[in-house]
Amino acid sequence: MHATTSARQKESVRVGPHFSEQTFDFLEELEHRNNREWFEEHKPTYELELKARMLEVIEAINVRLETFAPEHLRPAPKAMLRIYRDVRFSNDKTPYKTHLAANWPRQGLEKTGGAGFFLQVGVHGVMVAAGAWSPGSPQLRAIREYLLDHHDELRQLLAAEPVTRLAEPLDGRPLLRAPQGFPAEHPAADLLRVRSWALISRLPGDAALGDDFVDAVAERFQALAPLVDFLNVPLSTVTPLEREASAGRRNVTVGR
Repeated sequence: MHATTSARQKESVRVGPHFSEQTFDFLEELEHRNNREWFEEHKPTYELELKARMLEVIEAINVRLETFAPEHLRPAPKAMLRIYRDVRFSNDKTPYKTHLAANWPRQGLEKTGGAGFFLQVGVHGVMVAAGAWSPGSPQLRAIREYLLDHHDELRQLLAAEPVTRLAEPLDGRPLLRAPQGFPAEHPAADLLRVRSWALISRLPGDAALGDDFVDAVAERFQALAPLVDFLNVPLSTVTPLEREASAGRRNVTVGR
């Protein structure tokens, strides 16, 4: 009887994918030996203890997203960001990132800067984020115009208990004054000055070693999902052409 009960208790424990001590040993060493020779020599460890584990974590998160954010489901290989850095326009020429990361944008808004979910795992800790990080000028304008009539709704979302309990207060890198073309005396004036619409939750690196790691990430994603949904209403109106124009990729005039 006791053996049967113990077996049932073990079956009830949810064991989720997570990272290992070798994962963090690799990333810590990579911070000091960020060169192709060292990476290639240790690539089998990267494939097994970092890439494979990250893909398993993403797959498990996808299962959770299906219950509260199905529009953000993404194949694990596409959700996982490359560890290789783009050094073309950077003074830092080290070839590799020293963390693992994945993102889940809204389906159909990948090319226009839609809001989404983000996970980063590194030796200095875990970052779970959601929203729109440093959106471009067309995206910011769309959000600001939407806030003129929907600022009360956003304030309620930001004040919700799961958000205040699990995420840091919105920083937003606000402007000192109202953006051009928007009223300085509007009730949403403080929100109109915000330039970055991402909420962040930080966890210690050890959190990624536990069987409940995916539970912790999914809990934070679910708490922040209403913000993502709110932002994607105005962001869905931005076109790929507007985004490219704001980045200087095409010589066109964008309607403001």
